[in-house]
Amino acid sequence: MKPAASKNIKFVAHSDLGGKPDGVQVMVQRGYAYIGHGFANGITTLDVRDPKNPKVVDFIACPPNTRAFHLNAHGDLLLAVNAPSVWGMKEFAEDGTVYFNGSPAEALRGKLDRFTSGIRVYDISKPEKPVEIGFMPIDGLGPQRIWYTGGRYAYVSIHFSDFTDHILAIVDLIDPTKPKVVGRCWIPGMWTGGGETPTWRTGRRYALHHVVVANGLAYGAWRDGGLTVMDVSDPTRPKLLVHRNTDPPFGGGTHSPLPLPDRNLLVLADEPTSDHCKDGFRYMWMYDIRVPSNPISIATFPLPEEADYCAKGGSFGPHNLHEMRPGSFQDSNFIFATYYNAGVRVYDIKDQFRPKEIAYYVPPNPTSLIDPRPNRALVTQSNDCFVDPNGLMFLTDQNGGLNILQFEG
Repeated sequence: MKPAASKNIKFVAHSDLGGKPDGVQVMVQRGYAYIGHGFANGITTLDVRDPKNPKVVDFIACPPNTRAFHLNAHGDLLLAVNAPSVWGMKEFAEDGTVYFNGSPAEALRGKLDRFTSGIRVYDISKPEKPVEIGFMPIDGLGPQRIWYTGGRYAYVSIHFSDFTDHILAIVDLIDPTKPKVVGRCWIPGMWTGGGETPTWRTGRRYALHHVVVANGLAYGAWRDGGLTVMDVSDPTRPKLLVHRNTDPPFGGGTHSPLPLPDRNLLVLADEPTSDHCKDGFRYMWMYDIRVPSNPISIATFPLPEEADYCAKGGSFGPHNLHEMRPGSFQDSNFIFATYYNAGVRVYDIKDQFRPKEIAYYVPPNPTSLIDPRPNRALVTQSNDCFVDPNGLMFLTDQNGGLNILQFEG
């Protein structure tokens, strides 16, 4: 498959994921890839032990109007979200700004019975066939994304009915068949059930996309709410240490945090929420976190320059970061970032004050759309990237399936 553009990354193989090419989050473990879908409403298991010949071996369907677009595999457990399949709902599909410019809970008020919300737990001791062993229902829109790297606790962004939007929930998995919430943390103003009143301006969405946890600290990306650092050393009593926001003057959409504790650094990516750069550029930021309660921005990452991506169509800008989970590629000198219509980019940050791009791969445009939203451009929209210890990259796309690539930088 010939790329639209590439540097220091080689194509290995492609999969249309069994005719469900709308990949979102991807996890690879023990030679199997687990992929959540944005529109097809389920989870695909892919045998990638021979990366040149990936094979679909299982698909788990979600309940009606429900998707499992985010998931987390570690050890013998696969955790997956159940949340509304928003892009198939008229409240959001007809105008995508409704989802990004306010709480989806308001648009779905009184309609929670249309979908299932909660966290499902699967046993993957037989990796080719996940078996459900537990479910935690949630009163509200439910979960967005999960951070779990073993042990007793998972750190999940969840919308509960008495909050304006997604907050941090710490879930106890001491019995994985009966997960339960034991701690919560949020930005003041979100707990309407406790009498709090939002302080942010109308049209902005304060909602935790997800956290990454390192050394007892949870680094959170809150969409238009920016960055938080939370002390989770006591999972039952998490505490907000600091809240930073670049919106205004920058455009919000804070999406992906990546702490690099061995270097006292944090990478933070802001997601574009409009097409054709209509609302300006979104950036990747470098923070110094030597003092966790006082994170300082010290650099921005360079934008792709080999093509006019604003004119290409679709979204252009950062999305997900390879999170260097246990068992994956781990090197705090290199950052892998998906960039929507600009594919996947790799950065050298040995000099943290001057990040430089050293590799990229832009897949060809998909041949058809599975996205149900009207007037969507038929262009690459690279979504998530998982990198194994040998630099083998697993790159999902909103409509173009999975590309397996080899980093050669």
